[in-house]
Amino acid sequence: MAQSLYRRYRPRRFGEVRGQEHVMAALRHSVRDQTVAHFYLFSGPRGTGKTSSARILAKALNCEALVDGEPCCECASCLAVEAGSSLDVLEMDAASHGGVDDVRDLVSRVALGTPGRTKVYIVDEVHMLTTGASNALLKTLEEPPEHVVFVLATTDPQKVLPTIRSRAQHFEFRLLSADLLAEHLTWVAADAGIDLPDHAVDHAVRQGRGSARDALTALDAVIAAGSVDEAHDDVVDGLVAAVAERDTGAALVAVAGATAAGHDPRELADGLVARLRDGFLSLMAPELVELPAEGRSRILAQAELLGPAGVVRALDLLGEALLSMREAPDTRVVLEVALVRATRSELDPSPAALVERVERLERALRSGATAPLVTDAATATGPSEDPARPEAARSGGATASSGRAAARQAVDAVRSGGPAPRATPSPLAVSIPTPAAVVPPESAAPADGGLPSRDELTIIWADQVLPALRPLLRAMFASGRIVSVTDVAEMAMPNEAHREKCESRRGEVEAAMAAQIGRRVPLRLVVDAGQPGGGSATSAQPSAPAPLAHDDELIDLSETTAAPPDPRSDLDRVVEEFPGAVVEDT
Repeated sequence: MAQSLYRRYRPRRFGEVRGQEHVMAALRHSVRDQTVAHFYLFSGPRGTGKTSSARILAKALNCEALVDGEPCCECASCLAVEAGSSLDVLEMDAASHGGVDDVRDLVSRVALGTPGRTKVYIVDEVHMLTTGASNALLKTLEEPPEHVVFVLATTDPQKVLPTIRSRAQHFEFRLLSADLLAEHLTWVAADAGIDLPDHAVDHAVRQGRGSARDALTALDAVIAAGSVDEAHDDVVDGLVAAVAERDTGAALVAVAGATAAGHDPRELADGLVARLRDGFLSLMAPELVELPAEGRSRILAQAELLGPAGVVRALDLLGEALLSMREAPDTRVVLEVALVRATRSELDPSPAALVERVERLERALRSGATAPLVTDAATATGPSEDPARPEAARSGGATASSGRAAARQAVDAVRSGGPAPRATPSPLAVSIPTPAAVVPPESAAPADGGLPSRDELTIIWADQVLPALRPLLRAMFASGRIVSVTDVAEMAMPNEAHREKCESRRGEVEAAMAAQIGRRVPLRLVVDAGQPGGGSATSAQPSAPAPLAHDDELIDLSETTAAPPDPRSDLDRVVEEFPGAVVEDT
């Protein structure tokens, strides 16, 4: 039976271990100068050469014809170690023999002699030893017989007892770079006389992720299949491209095709996270990207299109999706929802989505762009050419998004006392001013530490504080409005009865407002002077602007009149519509 490539090309000498020169030089010099320690701890990711290096050290310590610290690999001792039949080398897998009895048996044989000069104990996955077993081994590790050397290997050194780590010479093994791994795989294929299919090395390098053993295993699979199975990579590439271009439809189509072909949504999410991580590194530290040159350029182009904030938000969304998939009845739905939020930032209510949209706007301003501002691929496609569809449907999300933006600007203008802006001629485009025309907004928190102005606090209340309240509090305080700000913020309520109800919950609202603004804002509840039975409030403006008649219709607020005020609160109106209803605090 033919051996797998990673066993056939296991390193035999220190100089053959790739990517770990810092460890191999130290071991080779200690063997040559006869300064070998009695206890070593090798740690690092899987497939980086820890166990192979321990066996090379055992060969070197018992070799009959050392050459500058390197084993000859030809004497009887070296050949016995390579064959696994040497009495001088004892290996134990702590994952399956990690109990106290296993360690006691090992310790009882430490003092026995062997044919060679040095007896080497190799304990793999040492972090799997129980606490009792680790303590039972501790004394022997500290003071073994003169002819005994211990080599412990682990992928998680933090789980090894500190008392053991402190007694060892600790060497950390590293993942191999993409270029070094590709060079090694090419050499292996040439030495074995294997004719590799196109892109086989790049595929194996991506699958290996810095592990020589994993990369050789992936290359074995390619050789056995006779071609590179690029289906999974193509799906992940398509998902990354869809997220970068903010094309929700393409992302959902890619997931549907992949799941129909038998791909697990968890694997797709994991592959997408790995690829987005490469994109993040390509923006922040390109030298850390473990991909061939062609792959780096493609990932960099996609990451630049998505932007740093977009990459980070997508990573957060997919990370949360991977956690949710553990208990989700349908993992595909979780992945699809995460992709929709990643491609449509306006559908994601998180602050990270707002940060991404601001970051995209800033990039456009820095480039001096005056092109229409679009939020995603759906708005960028423009109106459909299908004459059977109504105009409102053809305008799509762009009209609704622009209409809401224009309404928001109009409301802000009315609150600040200025004239309402005219509607833009085309709701599909909002012009971005050049950087010279941009005036930075004032901070919501003044530099002198005072309270925000009335207009600023009104916007913060409507956009941030009120949506964050619990449902009952939100219903109670929805009819309130900020009427003045001095040393306290006055909020007007429709009537005295409603003010008294809200007074008992005023502290919770102050805490929510402090969480959003960063400092405490004292709140005083008064009765709106413009309402029947009104008291001390000084303004009778409506608490909220009139809603848009339709998502795709822009309304010029300067041509409208305010509706007559309703003395009832939202909660009162709901209770009146359902006779016998009881309000409960949930």
